[in-house]
Amino acid sequence: MRRIISSIVLALIATMAVAQVRKVQNKPYIDLRPLHFGIQIGLNMQDVELCNVGPQPLLLPGQEEPVTRTVVTDADTWNPGFSVGVVADMRLSQHLSLRLVPTMHFGSKHLVFRDLDDLNDAGLPRESTQDMKNTYISLPIDLKFSAERFNNYRPYMIAGVSPMLNLSGKDQDFIHLKRYDTMVEVGLGCDYYLPFFKFIPELKFCFSLSDVFEKKHADELTDATKQAFARSIDAAYSKMVVLTLYFE
Repeated sequence: MRRIISSIVLALIATMAVAQVRKVQNKPYIDLRPLHFGIQIGLNMQDVELCNVGPQPLLLPGQEEPVTRTVVTDADTWNPGFSVGVVADMRLSQHLSLRLVPTMHFGSKHLVFRDLDDLNDAGLPRESTQDMKNTYISLPIDLKFSAERFNNYRPYMIAGVSPMLNLSGKDQDFIHLKRYDTMVEVGLGCDYYLPFFKFIPELKFCFSLSDVFEKKHADELTDATKQAFARSIDAAYSKMVVLTLYFE
């Protein structure tokens, strides 16, 4: 057993020693540019955190007394979407840069409504769904904290805020989100130095800072039977995971 452990330790030491061997650097002065630009494409996964109101009194047309309805609303799946944009990077110091990344996010959120007062033949709540399509224009302002470059890679972390504009128009669906939002975002990635440019994969997590639920939307619905669904929540907070590929 000792021989096996010793062999594994020696193999790990040898692997680490090989990994620390210096190689010829591609684009050795590329990070000294005071300002540079690039493009980015990626995938996003949109989600929304909903706060349910529970039992709610509703006065439906033709009724003199309000009735109590309980509808539970949830975003039950993560739907993949597409992101595209450009990037401007301004060097502040050896390890710090300021990044402006105008981006368009195309995606959707899938909502399911369970009416606890309306059961089917199996005794389960009847369900209604809404496929909420969202197109966002975002303007992230991030700080990029980079480690020391070793050979042709350089890991980093980012943090910043991202004002968002929701381009989705008004409709007669159950729930609608506000047009404006602001997200805080954190992420990590790695610069890979290729012979002619930098290739940068990045994973980023975005969280809404404010309630984006459009409460006035329920008053604009022409179908009174949708009121119980439209008023089933009183707050919504958007979330998004973005996997991005940069070319700089």
